[in-house]
Amino acid sequence: MSQIVTVPTQPFEGQAPGTSGLRKKVKVFQQPNYAENFIQSVFDVVSPEPGAVLVIGGDGRFHNRTVIQQAIRMAAANGYGKVLVGQGGILSTPAASNVIRKYKASGGLILSASHNPGGPDEDFGIKYNIANGGPAPEGVTGAVLDRTKEIDRWLTVEADDIDLDTPGDVTVGGMTVSVIDPVADYADLMEELFDFDAIRAAVQGGLTMRFDAMSAVTGPYATEILENRLGFAKGTVVNGTPLEDFGGHHPDPNLIHAKDLYDLMMGEGAPDLGAASDGDGDRNLIIGRGRFITPSDSLAMLAANIECAPAYKGRLTGIARSMPTSAAADRVAEALGVPCFETPTGWKFFGNLLDAGKVTICGEESAGTGSDHVREKDGLWAVLLWLNILAVRKISVDALAREHWARFGRNYYARHDYEGIEKTGADALMDGLKARLDTLPGKAFGALVVAVADSFSYTDPVDGSVSANQGIRVLFEGGSRVVFRLSGTGTQGATLRVYLENYTGPDGDLDAETGDMLAPQIAAAEAIAGIVQHTGRTAPDVIT
Repeated sequence: MSQIVTVPTQPFEGQAPGTSGLRKKVKVFQQPNYAENFIQSVFDVVSPEPGAVLVIGGDGRFHNRTVIQQAIRMAAANGYGKVLVGQGGILSTPAASNVIRKYKASGGLILSASHNPGGPDEDFGIKYNIANGGPAPEGVTGAVLDRTKEIDRWLTVEADDIDLDTPGDVTVGGMTVSVIDPVADYADLMEELFDFDAIRAAVQGGLTMRFDAMSAVTGPYATEILENRLGFAKGTVVNGTPLEDFGGHHPDPNLIHAKDLYDLMMGEGAPDLGAASDGDGDRNLIIGRGRFITPSDSLAMLAANIECAPAYKGRLTGIARSMPTSAAADRVAEALGVPCFETPTGWKFFGNLLDAGKVTICGEESAGTGSDHVREKDGLWAVLLWLNILAVRKISVDALAREHWARFGRNYYARHDYEGIEKTGADALMDGLKARLDTLPGKAFGALVVAVADSFSYTDPVDGSVSANQGIRVLFEGGSRVVFRLSGTGTQGATLRVYLENYTGPDGDLDAETGDMLAPQIAAAEAIAGIVQHTGRTAPDVIT
């Protein structure tokens, strides 16, 4: 066994792990001891049992391989008995969750900055997932943060880099490192969950699609499943090779960064389904021929039809959505007689509900949808469930959407992002809102009358933990609302997210323009919060 080396270090400022772990610019991670400080802090907090199994993988972005090699040596020095690492350093976030669960690992390091850009001048990130395959809960991330503030050393062994591109076992410091196929376990799981025979038959009958992997991690997964196992034509998956800089593009599956896909789906000769996933494979975009499906509606429509998939037949126990996500799923839950839980933003809040069997499907407006098959949102899983439903019901995306709205009504919905704004102005906006909450109920903003205004707080129904200050809600009479949140997913400045929702019942206008339907809510949001005054922005940077 190689000798354990203790490297003296000092804590860095600004290492706070948020809901998505540690996320900074690559140049920050390239500082001496920076990534090592965070990884060692994780190991110090979780205190692995001697011989424990650790999973390591990432989305293939720039700097992944360097950090993976160092993490392997550090794992050996910290008493792990085995590391499972994806070939080429690749593991999508949902695939990593599956590997942790399948092989009963004690946890895993996932190297990704999610949907943020990659490259030498762009973003990098690390997060720790626990033994259930899900993101570490606040008790763990809080302890890791505390440790980063006082860390004075990190541990490693003297060993050469391993060959990440060749499957098989090697030994590092007396620890076994298994380089595994990153796709096979995940693809096998998908084949267990969904009716692949029905989808294959639909493909043979003419069902077509386009999947944009955005030069990110889902390319190999989508190629294996969609083209090799389900029989879609070669070339169905585009931008399918993971690149360290994602081809210079922003791997966020929204209507701005996936505009080529949107234009294709709205044009003549469009395929039946268009879909995309993000940098680490946990988000999804769904567009039918001539019909964009919002993530909020996608969650509701998938929940309403989930029993089309064999693994979910007769076992929908509940639905969960993040607070900013539209209430479309609530109406499905009520009709199906199952509970719907409203949680803070962050997938970790779904973990307890999933582990306790209280929910089967969950989702967020930020294009994340998933189920109890893993403990992460899962972009390709959502696409496959859509395919399963379309194949079994022999229906188009547009027809399914219209049928859904005719039964449940339609939640017109959009999110306005003001990116890279000055934090002082953003904080002043939120502080001003909090100070005026008690004065808002009963006030009219045009035709909208405020029914409830509050700072959202969540009490976990499983462990009783409380998460306060999760965003400002302004609920209007009739079911519409505006929500304000500051997001922590960027690496510079602040991002103000404004969520706008207008509910129309089954007898209302179900085919109007979203912008027209949300005009009253947009005006009310400005009047209530003073967005222009506090941010200097007269329009959002991104609308989704």
